[in-house]
Amino acid sequence: MSTHESALLRHYLLNARFEVLPLRGVVEQASDLPAGSTVTVTSSPRKGTEATLDTAERLAGIGMRVVPHLAARMIEDRRALEALLDRTAGLGIDEVFVVAGDVDKPVGEFGDSLALLRAMTELGLRPARVGITGYPERHSFISDNATIQAMSEKAHHADYIVSQICYDPTTIATWLRSVRARGITLPVHIGAPGVVDAAKLLRISLKIGLGDSVRYLRSQHSVLSRLLTRYTPEELLTQLTPAVLDPANRIAGWHFFTFNEVNRTREWSHQLAARVQEVPA
Repeated sequence: MSTHESALLRHYLLNARFEVLPLRGVVEQASDLPAGSTVTVTSSPRKGTEATLDTAERLAGIGMRVVPHLAARMIEDRRALEALLDRTAGLGIDEVFVVAGDVDKPVGEFGDSLALLRAMTELGLRPARVGITGYPERHSFISDNATIQAMSEKAHHADYIVSQICYDPTTIATWLRSVRARGITLPVHIGAPGVVDAAKLLRISLKIGLGDSVRYLRSQHSVLSRLLTRYTPEELLTQLTPAVLDPANRIAGWHFFTFNEVNRTREWSHQLAARVQEVPA
């Protein structure tokens, strides 16, 4: 590995994005992150969009670069969307992440993230940066054709992509190539679980429809054994190094789904960055 490549890997680890849930104690968890760290805040169907923005406001207050999620199916109409965007702008937040939202039935006029993205553009209130989700493997509730077509359309309204959790590095690398083959040039942040309790991680993986990834883990007995003891994403990151370093893939960095295990994930990523630095050129 060249000096440039190891420096790039360290940069990605030390500047990773940290995704958190808007739950009690998360601001205190994030307070140990370096000032200016990017922290994204999910949108909870139970707590609503206000909880996302309240958490975002508190995180911004301790010096984080905050990216609130806007869930299309949880926003009533354009007036509500305008109010949300006005509030984020008032907080000095210039980036949002647009998702469909984990509710079965939309509460209003936005049935998917593309509809919300279009509305933001039409209202003239689009933030400076907008992120969207990419799906390396089959989604339990959306057909492959639908996810592929939606990404192509959403890409016109976005600045970057964050990939959903996938435990299979070959699937992720293949997906990256297919994204580029379709002519989508947006930079990609590769999503990976942080250092999360194993039982929690398996439960969440099944809940959000990661059937293929769970089947992959079952076929990899050594990986599954470690997952059932103490999971870290190190093996996944290591196996993805060639894809990450390939300029054709336009990788922007790592996006860690912490499930509020912020400190453990931060400590692990910094320790790994230090080990990368020790690797001889």
